[in-house]
Amino acid sequence: MKTVLCYGDSNTYGFDPRNGLRYPSDIRWTGRLQQLLGQDFMVIEEGCNGRTTAFDDPTEPWKNGLPYLKPCLNTHKPIDIVILLLGTNDLKNCFNVSVKEIAEGAGKLVDVIKEFTADKQGFIPKIILVSPPEIGEGIKSSPFSEKYDEDAIESSRSFPEYYKKIAEDKDCIFLKASDYAEPSREDSLHLAPEGHEALAEALYKTIISNL
Repeated sequence: MKTVLCYGDSNTYGFDPRNGLRYPSDIRWTGRLQQLLGQDFMVIEEGCNGRTTAFDDPTEPWKNGLPYLKPCLNTHKPIDIVILLLGTNDLKNCFNVSVKEIAEGAGKLVDVIKEFTADKQGFIPKIILVSPPEIGEGIKSSPFSEKYDEDAIESSRSFPEYYKKIAEDKDCIFLKASDYAEPSREDSLHLAPEGHEALAEALYKTIISNL
């Protein structure tokens, strides 16, 4: 059995923009991916609302994705595939960082995955670096409008350019989430069910073609 670790934020957690709760497993892209891959795979959900790549949240620093990564990898080893989908939360006003810096933060996570797994499990898993979905035009009227300004919309459109370069430089598999999933109309940030379905199908094809 192959283990797939999905390390991400609220869109990996399955945040439901209609009510602020959590989509059922069969709606979340992680759960759908498990269905598609079947019993020869174990898909592990490690999504945390508000998680960043490598930046401390001013009020909730534990949401920094970097310090938790090693314990997470050690808990679930051996891991064959890591899907890394982070970066949207880094666009919040409080961080004031560029897309380039966010991509570099994702690159730090890739480095940790490679170095730590080589030491602790004896091999490096395949790493799928996913550039986050775009932020929608309606973010100014979203429940999250106080956290993001409208500049975040354009910044989010630059994710693929910078993430693809990180993936190439660090020998990762690259996937552009915005080719498959759009933010919901409800909050311009989180995926609707059809977005979860499309992302799961794209990741399934990516995994199968790179085994």
